[in-house]
Amino acid sequence: MTEKFKDLVKLPPDPAAKLLAQANVLLKTPLDAPASAPASEVLAELHAKSAWLDMLHLLAVLLPPRERVWWACLAARDYIGPKSDRDPLSLTTSEAWVFKPTDENREAARASLDHAYVDDDTVNCAISVLYADGTLGPGDLAQYPAPAGASEAAAFAMNVVALGELSDKFDEHLQLLIDRALDIAKGGNGRVSVSGPEKEAST
Repeated sequence: MTEKFKDLVKLPPDPAAKLLAQANVLLKTPLDAPASAPASEVLAELHAKSAWLDMLHLLAVLLPPRERVWWACLAARDYIGPKSDRDPLSLTTSEAWVFKPTDENREAARASLDHAYVDDDTVNCAISVLYADGTLGPGDLAQYPAPAGASEAAAFAMNVVALGELSDKFDEHLQLLIDRALDIAKGGNGRVSVSGPEKEAST
């Protein structure tokens, strides 16, 4: 288990508590780790306590912007399926931004929100793109701060939506989402399979 949280090279060195506070996120699980504890230590404690959803929420906060959006896009693909002509615009524009994070692609993700169907939850990917740098968007909007933790919250929401869409294998899929984020945090592409049986998921 200790190997699981080593070499998370993509994660910031700041204490997890500081990053959670900056993103305006309060975990449900009481932590024994000190406020100065790094991400790996807090993740290991949450894992030991089977606090899977809190792990998911913390990972949404810890992943850098591009990696966070990619993680959200992979979650959307879990139930949308492989690329096709029927893909929601919010998903395709978000994926485009991950591979080329320009203002133009960010604006395309923002514009997709105006045309999305009311039941299109992949808008969470585009919202995560829109607020990725902590501002309200590209161009003139860049001078205004985004709501604290908005990009992180949208990525977390996208993963929760995927869990709901695949609720018949909730526990297994939850572990996949966590393992995927950890793989991305280690510099991987997030295309992983479930590492092994875990305890029953709980909040």
